Amino acid sequence: MSGLRLSPLDAAHRVLGAKMVEFGGWDMPVAYPSGTIAEHLACRSTAVVFDVSHLGTVRVEGFYAKAALQGALTNDLDKILVGGAQYTHLLNDQGGVLDDIIIWWVDEDRFDVMPNASNTDRVVAAIGGVDITKTRALLAVQGPDARELLGTVSKEFATIPKFKVARTLWNGAECVVAGTGYTGEDGVEIAVPNSHSTRLWDAILATGIKPAGLGARDTLRLEAGLPLHGHELSPSITPLEAGLSWVVAWKKDEFHGRGALVAQRESGEVRRLVGITTDGRRPPRDGCQVYLGEVAIGVTTSGNFSPSLQHGIAMALVLPTTKVGDRVSIDVRGTRLEGQVVKTPFIAKK
Repeated sequence: MSGLRLSPLDAAHRVLGAKMVEFGGWDMPVAYPSGTIAEHLACRSTAVVFDVSHLGTVRVEGFYAKAALQGALTNDLDKILVGGAQYTHLLNDQGGVLDDIIIWWVDEDRFDVMPNASNTDRVVAAIGGVDITKTRALLAVQGPDARELLGTVSKEFATIPKFKVARTLWNGAECVVAGTGYTGEDGVEIAVPNSHSTRLWDAILATGIKPAGLGARDTLRLEAGLPLHGHELSPSITPLEAGLSWVVAWKKDEFHGRGALVAQRESGEVRRLVGITTDGRRPPRDGCQVYLGEVAIGVTTSGNFSPSLQHGIAMALVLPTTKVGDRVSIDVRGTRLEGQVVKTPFIAKK
């Protein structure tokens, strides 16, 4: 498709027969011939590898790098050390989330900031740094067997602890590896130079780890109750409304949007994010009205069929009076799906 960016692994996906779709300005695999449900279940039972090269990498370096990030983003880097990874938010003046980000603190004065695909430019504008996305591929190896199988490719890759980051060599190429992911399963993410990306992809597949596309990545993160920017988070949704107040370091004197969040915290949130399970296999979708009886109480932000639970699940922004256990319905194109408000995650995160 004209104008779309391509992963360094684009040719490898096409050889495997992947179905490609536009996502965040990139042409990326949504599924392979086995299908999204099989890929999802493989991640829950064994291990899969995702190409997530569409995610950004903004390198922020130098003596003032940490101060720049501390002044712009909600979380507090003093909670972690060099070699750690941290989830954080970039807000607008109204407290809405411009992007949710993972920071890899690689060296004392080097941070690799990982924004969502379509938000890289706005993150660079806010924090500075250099966009190095085009220099590397990013692979996410996830699942209960991920580390054991990946260990046959590189023991160093397999032993990176959860939420830790390290530089290591693979076949002479310097890679950055983090114990992070977006599935609710254990695993790692590997930034590998373009020159070695296809060889590493092939080596991972040779272990028996299956390729998985963005379709399975979405159903996996939904089961794990993880937010997706543009759905559970957006410039019009604050961390407090999304149930992510733990991402906000209130003791920090300054970060973008702090004043608006403080005001919202003092006044009380006007809505909150909840999980909903629905009866039967028909999936709820995003943007659907949620009802308590005949009273509209909110709107779904994400919805799908859960391959693990074998019924529909959704997340929704609803009135703050909504309680776990409430029986609700979701209007999907004129049909009411009956359901119940539940705690998230829908399945236990590993």
